Amino acid sequence: MTLKQFLLSVVLFLTPVLLQAQPGGFPPHQDSTIPPAHDPVAILCEGTWYLFCTGMGVSVYTSQDQTSWTYSGRVFQDPPKWALETVPGYRGHTWAPDIAFHDGLYYLYYSCSSFGKNDSAIGVATNKTLNPASPDYKWEDHGCVVRSVAGRDLWNAIDPHLFVDADGTPWLSFGSFWGGVKLVQLDSTLTRVAEPQVWFPLCRRPEGTAEDTSLTDDAIKADPRGKDFDPGNGAVEAPFIVRRGDYYYLFVSYDLCCRGPKSTYKVVVGRSRQVTGPYVDKDGVSLMEGGGTPVLVGNERYPGVGHCAVVPTDEGDKMYFHCYDKEMNYNSHLLIRPLTWTGGWPEVTI
Repeated sequence: MTLKQFLLSVVLFLTPVLLQAQPGGFPPHQDSTIPPAHDPVAILCEGTWYLFCTGMGVSVYTSQDQTSWTYSGRVFQDPPKWALETVPGYRGHTWAPDIAFHDGLYYLYYSCSSFGKNDSAIGVATNKTLNPASPDYKWEDHGCVVRSVAGRDLWNAIDPHLFVDADGTPWLSFGSFWGGVKLVQLDSTLTRVAEPQVWFPLCRRPEGTAEDTSLTDDAIKADPRGKDFDPGNGAVEAPFIVRRGDYYYLFVSYDLCCRGPKSTYKVVVGRSRQVTGPYVDKDGVSLMEGGGTPVLVGNERYPGVGHCAVVPTDEGDKMYFHCYDKEMNYNSHLLIRPLTWTGGWPEVTI
C-alpha cells in the first residue's frame, strides 16, 4: 500500500460515517429506508426499534417496522471527557457501539480511537429507557472499561460486544486487527473488568491466512510513531456471540472494510461448547488458526459486507450489517437479512 493508497483508504473510511453527522442524518441521495449506517446494532424498546451505529457521539435511528428509519440524533452531545483525555486523536467520532438490556438497564458500549491506531478505549453508558420522551431517559456514562496502548499492547480495544453466558457471567468480546479478538470477564456492574482478571483469545489471523494488509514503509513513515502502529495482517474484527442449543457461536468480520469497490469485508463463524472457546468452523479448523465458515460474502453490487449483529425478532433472528453499495457510489448503509439455521450452522442470503 502506497502513501497515496493509504490516504485514500482513510477518505473512503470517513466518507460514509461523516455523512451520518449531516443535519437530518441522511445524505441527499438516500432516504429513511436506507440509513447510512456503519457498524450497526439494534434493540427493541417499548415497541420501537433503536439502531445505534458509528457516528459523532454514536448515531441513533428509530423504526416501527425495521424498514423505514428516522434519524434521531446522537447519544453524546459532547464527547466523553475521559475519552478526550485518554485516547490520542479521538475527537468525538465514536465507533462500533453495542447495545444490551440487563437487569432493568440498557448498556451501550462504544469505541474511542483513531483510524489505523491501537491507542483505543472502550467505554460504557447506561440508561433506564431508550425513549427520549420518557422522564427516565438519561444516559449515564461510566467511563473506560478496557484500554489498549500502542507500543505496549498487541491488541486493539474497539468493537465491543457484551454477552452474558448460561451461568449469568458477563463477558466482553472485542478486537480489531493486531492480535485479533479477545474476551474478558466483567464484574457484576457490567462496567468494569472483573478482578482477578480473566482473559481469553478467541480468534486471530496467523500469517498466511489473510491477505496482506500490513503498512508499507511509506505509510509507516507518514506516522511519526512508526512500526508500533502497524496492525499487521491480522484482518479480523467485530465479534458477536450468540447461543443456540448446546453451542456458542462467534461471528467475526474478516478482511478489508472501507475500500469502496475494493472492499473484501465478509462475515465468518465458528462454534464452541464453551463461551471462552475454542471456536472451530464447520471443517473443524480453529478460529485461532484462521478458520471460519462463511456466513456473509460480498457480490457485484455489495463487494464488502460485515460488522454484523444478530438481533432476535418476532419473525426470527435477523442479521444487521453494513455494506458498500455500488448503486450508491459505494457508500456504507444498513442491510437486514433473515438468519436461518441448517444442520447447526447459520446461513444468511444477501
